[in-house]
Amino acid sequence: MTQAVTHEDAGSPVVLEFEDNQLLPLLYGDFDRHLARIEQALDVTIASRGNSVSITGDSVATDIARVCLESLYRRLVDGLEVSTGEVDAAVRLARGAAAEGRHGVEELASGKTIIRTPKRHLSPRSPGQQRYIRALLDNDLTFGLGPAGTGKTYLAVGMAVSMLTSGRVDRIILSRPAVEAGERLGFLPGDMRDKIDPYLRPLYDALYDMMAPEQVDRKLESGEIEVAPLAFMRGRTLSNAYVILDEAQNATSVQMKMFLTRLGENARMVVTGDLSQIDLPGGVTSGLRHAIRTLDGVDGVAAVHLNAEDVVRHELVSRIVSAYDAAEGRANDNV
Repeated sequence: MTQAVTHEDAGSPVVLEFEDNQLLPLLYGDFDRHLARIEQALDVTIASRGNSVSITGDSVATDIARVCLESLYRRLVDGLEVSTGEVDAAVRLARGAAAEGRHGVEELASGKTIIRTPKRHLSPRSPGQQRYIRALLDNDLTFGLGPAGTGKTYLAVGMAVSMLTSGRVDRIILSRPAVEAGERLGFLPGDMRDKIDPYLRPLYDALYDMMAPEQVDRKLESGEIEVAPLAFMRGRTLSNAYVILDEAQNATSVQMKMFLTRLGENARMVVTGDLSQIDLPGGVTSGLRHAIRTLDGVDGVAAVHLNAEDVVRHELVSRIVSAYDAAEGRANDNV
């Protein structure tokens, strides 16, 4: 795919040679803007000539830039796009891969953590997301914890769609506590789907992002995709299914235990939530917080903590999350 020519002397450039010249305009960007973005982020100098680029700068930074360019080139070889957002993500991931050593670099280059769905392929945009996807691939029960915008729910739905369309599971089950309605869904108008739909809208949005609308609607009608309030999961055994509990910080400890013990044969569960956004009444312990403590170290269970550095929405969201975290830290110090 690529060939790297490195030199032992400090300050000597790292030279990358790419095989497919037709992909290079997409790799470099209009007027080399992708290369310029990498230069600015890593404080290196990148010069392109023909099918090769040379990277000059600090040895650590040039190696990160090399991994970044190699991973972006692989995306293009695999038929995936390279946008400004993907370039920024590649820089974050290359930094994380370098910190993990050779294993992290090889995993990033291999494309192992790409989730393939009918409408789009999802790849991690931060080291935290890479750890999260790795956990989704390797564990029967995964907890995804973190603030808004970190992709914890979106990536879980992507993995569910990927496993459904590849035949690894027979159905997707989506659930969420309806705290705002006090779980008294019978007082809301319409059938069960009408009652719970407002609480599951983010999950529906993700589904429509990854599958054609008619496919989603057809699978909802057939029961291959099912939505159910958490209160209605009691007594069921969920087999051959990919089950997602979203906004789990608003489940009580009793509800959480009930939900987790629904796991049947050939099933996967993902539980997502933000422990800084608990809407339960005062004095009620979050079932998500209790479960994380209780299941720590249990084989087959993974908990991935995402933070402001993993926010992949507007860059301002990351700064907002950091500001709130700092303010809460100061408040705790004053208690």
